[in-house]
Amino acid sequence: MTVKCFEFNMFPVNTYVLSDETNEAVIIDAGCYYDDEQEMLKQYIERNGLTVKHLLNTHLHLDHLFGNAFVARVYGVKPEASADDEFLIPKVKDYCKMFGLGLNEEVPAIGKYLADGDEVIFGNTSLKVLSAPGHSPGSLVYYCEKDSCLFCGDVLFRGSIGRTDLDKGDYKQLINSISNKLFPLPDQTKVYTGHGDATTIGNEKMNNPFFR
Repeated sequence: MTVKCFEFNMFPVNTYVLSDETNEAVIIDAGCYYDDEQEMLKQYIERNGLTVKHLLNTHLHLDHLFGNAFVARVYGVKPEASADDEFLIPKVKDYCKMFGLGLNEEVPAIGKYLADGDEVIFGNTSLKVLSAPGHSPGSLVYYCEKDSCLFCGDVLFRGSIGRTDLDKGDYKQLINSISNKLFPLPDQTKVYTGHGDATTIGNEKMNNPFFR
């Protein structure tokens, strides 16, 4: 599996395009806010001859869904996310105002609900959906066992964890999610985060100050 990471918008967010030898692809956390970011994503997909099969969200905070409308419109795929984060969509405009931002496009509704234990298939690749609430009530992690990697949004970071002071965040729940859903995975599992550098499960078990 090929993993391409783009750093988009003012926050900034890691947007991932995953593809395999079939040229089928998924986009995780389409954060492209500006026109040039949208064009950059489009050019990568066209240049590599990819067919976008899924638009996945790890969670529905504004910075992770700025590009959902663009991707849905251009590639005909609807956002897939947890129903537990659906309450955040009507609040996106207000959150934008808090940061002095205009909403670039209306946020589309969730097209398919994902829950713990579901599988997302593209080409010859399977992503297992793990529910990991705490940063948001509907935070999801996408785990590829074959390639020993996961895409965790804002659940876990290199040397840190997601913030829990946002709407319906829960610190104890987040610690429990990481301890019981992520840390049992093999130590070599590469962790692609929602912001910043990638890490591994083993590194975070050993060095993350929240778990010492």
